[in-house]
Amino acid sequence: MQRVADSLKTHRVSTDHVDDVVLGDVRFSPVKSAWFTGMAVAAVVGGALTFTWAAFLVFVVCTGAVLLLGHSLGSHRKLIHDSYQCPKWLEYVLVYCGVQVGLAGPLGLLRQHDLRDYAQRLTVCHDYLRHGSAFWKDAWWQLHCDLRLVRPPALALEPRIAEDRFYRFLERTWMLQQLPPALLLYACGGWAFVFWGTCARVTAGVFGHWLIGYFAHNHGDMHYEVRGAAVQGRNIRLTSLLTMGESWHNNHHAYPGSARLGLHPGEWDPGWWLLVALHRLGLVWNLRLPQDLPARPELVALDDAAKPVARPCRWCDVRASGTVIPSVARDLLKMACGASKDPSLRSG
Repeated sequence: MQRVADSLKTHRVSTDHVDDVVLGDVRFSPVKSAWFTGMAVAAVVGGALTFTWAAFLVFVVCTGAVLLLGHSLGSHRKLIHDSYQCPKWLEYVLVYCGVQVGLAGPLGLLRQHDLRDYAQRLTVCHDYLRHGSAFWKDAWWQLHCDLRLVRPPALALEPRIAEDRFYRFLERTWMLQQLPPALLLYACGGWAFVFWGTCARVTAGVFGHWLIGYFAHNHGDMHYEVRGAAVQGRNIRLTSLLTMGESWHNNHHAYPGSARLGLHPGEWDPGWWLLVALHRLGLVWNLRLPQDLPARPELVALDDAAKPVARPCRWCDVRASGTVIPSVARDLLKMACGASKDPSLRSG
């Protein structure tokens, strides 16, 4: 029997036998494989035949938008971790954008995330859940297969999620939700916009999610260690902008409920910058930061960078320069530099 850390006792996932998250087989998933393969083939073949720079720009803009608004802010920081509060209409918009990434429905994505998170914090974890196999084997598993556990653990979702009609609707129709933007793109730019704005976007989102996940659990820097955990998150500095801050995965393993992922100076986190801007507009509040989370005895700092201190920055120090900077711009600069200690970010 594995030992369960105290921080897991309030986790959504629970089981009487924690070894149940290890006992299982990886099996081919025809629907999952057909979804990714179909999108990838359409993106490569259709994209090559219809390429224009305008279509490529649509791909860049659409992909960036769904990753920032949808995956980072909507699916991950809000729906899964509830690390900030916002009006319900805004939550729905952000989560809908998250569905556009093409990974799964909102409830399915939450289940996948929480099972993986629970298993990785145990002392032993199935290779599928820890990205523990060889590179190409893990790619095949994650993109074309599912893990079938002998005794799947229980998952208790909060009523705000489980009983939400909109989320249940999106869960039933998440693949079909690619049609509305595809029709709009076709009306604006024909098949080129569809292949690049839908098929290539979904392919990049699904493949990129696996690729970052693989490296974020196998290669990269660490500020923290979660003692007793089978898997340690890793920070991938070079992809911080491409992933909207999600590649600061070691930080996230240390403080999973934090709305801010780039915790230290120089750790760029576009998702956090946008949350700060939305906070200034009064659209989000109660942003949780590491200091707002319960203490974890199993969390150990590995370097001095893991102990944040306020560092003066010539771009942020308005008083020293005498320059008047609009408040939103000043806060964004502070977020980029890692020097902000603004307590109002946590106020309602």
